[in-house]
Amino acid sequence: MALKLKQTFYVSHGSPTLAVDESIPAWNFFSSWKDQFPTPPSAILIISGHWDTHVPTVNVVDQNNTIYDFYGFPKSMYKLKYPAPGAPHLAKRVKELLLGSGFSHVDEDRKRGLDHGAWVPLLLMYPEADIPVCQLSISSNKGGTYHYNMGKALAPLKDEGVLIIGSGSATHNLRAIAPRNSPVAPWAQAFMSWLKTSLLDGRYEEVNEYEEKAPYAKIAHPWPDHFFPLHVAMGAAGENAKAKVVHDSWDGGSISYASFSFTATDS
Repeated sequence: MALKLKQTFYVSHGSPTLAVDESIPAWNFFSSWKDQFPTPPSAILIISGHWDTHVPTVNVVDQNNTIYDFYGFPKSMYKLKYPAPGAPHLAKRVKELLLGSGFSHVDEDRKRGLDHGAWVPLLLMYPEADIPVCQLSISSNKGGTYHYNMGKALAPLKDEGVLIIGSGSATHNLRAIAPRNSPVAPWAQAFMSWLKTSLLDGRYEEVNEYEEKAPYAKIAHPWPDHFFPLHVAMGAAGENAKAKVVHDSWDGGSISYASFSFTATDS
C-alpha cells in the first residue's frame, strides 16, 4: 500500500542547463531533493509550464520519451535522457477526478513524453528515473482560480502516494535576463516579496488574482504559463494548507528559482 503524502510542491526549473550546470545556485537544492524529502512516491504527477493546451490534457504512455523543447544549447544537452516509465493508470485517475469535479473535457495524449520543464528537474531530483511519471498540461487561456480548482480536484491523489509537482518559474521574463551575478531587478524583488508574503500568510485567493493584486505582475509574468503550475500545487494541498519556502535563489538578475512546499492540514 502506498504511503500517504501530505505535501505538494511548486519548483522553479529555470534554464534547461540546470540539468548539467552545477554553478547554478539552485543545482544543489534539486540534486539533494531525496535527502530533504525522503518519502518515496508511488508515482509523480508533474504540471509543467511548457505544455499549454486549450483543455486539461494528460499524457497516457507506458514509457516517457525525452522532449528537447529548447534551442541553441550545447550539443551535450540533446544527449541527456530521462527514461522514466509512464503512469497510464495515474493519467486515467487524473482524468476521472477532473471530470468528477466539473471540468467538462479532459484530453489524452498517447504519444507525448516529458518536456524539459518536467525532465530537467526530475533528472536531479530522482536521477534513477524509476518512478512512473504522468504529465498534466496547463491552459494559459484560463486563469489562476481555474488552475487552483484543478489542484483541488486532484487533492485525493496525495492519499494514494502520488507526488504532485508544479514546475514553472516564480518569475519568468526572458527578455529581462541579465548576466549571471547581476543584482536582482527591483521589480523582481518586489514581485517575489509579495508572492512569498502572500503564500506564507495563506492568502491564496490573492495569489489566484495575482494579475490584479501583485506589484509588477505583467513584468514578472508577461505570459502566465510558468506561474499556473503554482496554482495547481497550491490547490492540490487542500484547504488551509501551509506554504513554506523550500528554496530561494536568483540567476541572471531576474530569474527566481524560488520553490515552495504546501503541506496539508488535518482539519
